[in-house]
Amino acid sequence: METRVIEIIARLTKEYSTPRTMLQFTSPLELLIATILSAQCTDERVNRVTGPLFQKYKKAEDYAYSDLAELEHIIRPTGYYRRKAKLIQGCCLKLVTDHNSQIPPTMDEMLTLPGVARKTANIVLSNAFGIVAGIAVDTHVKRLSMRLGFTENKVPEKIEKDLMTIIPHHAWVAATYLLIEHGRKVCKARRPLCENCVLDKALCPSYDIGS
Repeated sequence: METRVIEIIARLTKEYSTPRTMLQFTSPLELLIATILSAQCTDERVNRVTGPLFQKYKKAEDYAYSDLAELEHIIRPTGYYRRKAKLIQGCCLKLVTDHNSQIPPTMDEMLTLPGVARKTANIVLSNAFGIVAGIAVDTHVKRLSMRLGFTENKVPEKIEKDLMTIIPHHAWVAATYLLIEHGRKVCKARRPLCENCVLDKALCPSYDIGS
């Protein structure tokens, strides 16, 4: 398994170079807000929304004490906007009251914030602080991990544990975005483009499922 995983990462790295989060941000707080908004929404749409959003709300206090209806209106294009607005407001209120308005740079502390699960925490920690605490499992990572035979689990937390045991620690962040990029461009949910895939039958047990 280890040899196969390393070869998969090598081929995807050659194909996609050094992938990174597509969310646009200039601070840990902005990345946290953008990641919460990215649930069930494309990064491109989130980036269109966060442009004006980050102009209006610059500090945790701005979100914590914002007019909820106004916040909902701005983030509406990202979908599930009422729930997301409440999570953002609650998250930032906890930042203000418990963390001096700063993003805590540890997994345990981040998981106490409303709206923050391990995926969000991993994205913020790795991209904003350079801290690699795990592997962010989104819908693409989940789908490809199962198709590649990396896991038989369907729960993100369990998938993450499986991936952390077979992927070398130094490749955790890269693997996250390589799988995301490959999932977006080739190994799509409805019809994977196996004919365009850099992986072959020896590496992918699901090869040709798109035929």
